[in-house]
Amino acid sequence: MASEWKYLPFNQAVLVNPQVCLDRGHSYPFVDMGSINPGSRCVCAAEERAFTGGGARFQSGDTLMARITPCLENGKVAQYSDQERTGFAFGSTEFIVIRGRPKFTDTNYAYYLTKWNEVQDYAIGQMTGTSGRQRVPAESLNHLIVPVPPLPEQRAIAHILGTLDDKIELNRKMNETLEAMARAIFKAWFVDFEPVRAKMEGRWQRGQSLPGLPAQLYDLFPDRLVDSELGEIPEGWEISPFAENVEIIGGGTPKTSVAEYWDGEIPWFSVVDAPFSSDLWVMNTEKKITEEGLKNSSTKVLPIGSTIVSARGTVGRIALVGKPMAMNQSCYALRGKTGTQGTFNYYTTRALIEILKQHVHGSVFDTITRDTLAGVKVVVPPGQLAEIFEANVGPFLQQIRTTLLESQTISSIRDKLLPKLISGNLRVNAIQNN
Repeated sequence: MASEWKYLPFNQAVLVNPQVCLDRGHSYPFVDMGSINPGSRCVCAAEERAFTGGGARFQSGDTLMARITPCLENGKVAQYSDQERTGFAFGSTEFIVIRGRPKFTDTNYAYYLTKWNEVQDYAIGQMTGTSGRQRVPAESLNHLIVPVPPLPEQRAIAHILGTLDDKIELNRKMNETLEAMARAIFKAWFVDFEPVRAKMEGRWQRGQSLPGLPAQLYDLFPDRLVDSELGEIPEGWEISPFAENVEIIGGGTPKTSVAEYWDGEIPWFSVVDAPFSSDLWVMNTEKKITEEGLKNSSTKVLPIGSTIVSARGTVGRIALVGKPMAMNQSCYALRGKTGTQGTFNYYTTRALIEILKQHVHGSVFDTITRDTLAGVKVVVPPGQLAEIFEANVGPFLQQIRTTLLESQTISSIRDKLLPKLISGNLRVNAIQNN
């Protein structure tokens, strides 16, 4: 190890919860815990709130580290990004804020230092409090000794790792765009019935193409809406219970006391594995089971394209199965009877979740049962139209899946480099010379 590297307590290497002055009653960008995607380096504020005196305070570039279980164990660490650079922000009280020391530690290096497994594992080991609500006392980090290379090497380390994260972030934004396009087409065709309305109002003529509506689709949509128990729907379309349009598959959990059932090769989905909505696909899971675990439990292997919806606990999280996997009993898998790729079924399920949330009228949305799925009616278009929707939208979703696989590979490279670079076991010049 180079002699110019220093080894200091964490709170001397970086600033922990640095002072940020906010005016009470003024509105600032606000970041909650749910906004942090463990797979993304950056987090942005989704809203503004009036500052009343509580919560973590930070500025653009600061690292937000979850201090509460299970958010910390789930990797909720991100850099706050205020692209407008308009000032300060605040957020959840469950954040520890970390910033580089002026002229001593680079702020981007401070982020990767915080992401280092040595820091993460140490913080998890310092948690105190009652089961389920344990937290990391910020002052406990004062006793952790961390490496601090010279500033130029810090910046070089952050640049190498940041270049990989930048590609992941670019992929994420591309996926957001593709998913928004797919969602907009589904909403226009099957929720707002825009093609039917366009024909009724004379905005869409035979042989004419409109945005999202090629001319060859003209005869597939009716030219009038009719009354139904769900309001106006396209003429000739049907209404039926949601459960009649899907195959409902339950999950299961192999006995946790039998070691031979766990740490195998079969991904095993639980709600913690649900992706952010723009990612759609679940490609990996926190836990995996063995063939013996599969055989000795009620869980089943789900094919690619199945939709998983969480039914208990954190209810209403959904995912598209991106590789064959099993799931626990707190979820249902849904295989649509309309459409063959699973795309139509996925977006129908997303729409169903919104309907269920509206039905509870402000009550806690705490469970989904088979009776729930049977009790909600949906509009069912002709099967041919669902197939055409999948033919148009399926390539978007497949591109998202391909991009997620690429990001997984990049993440793996970054995760192998990070501890080696932060610890000094791999020097920057060794990478640059290869």
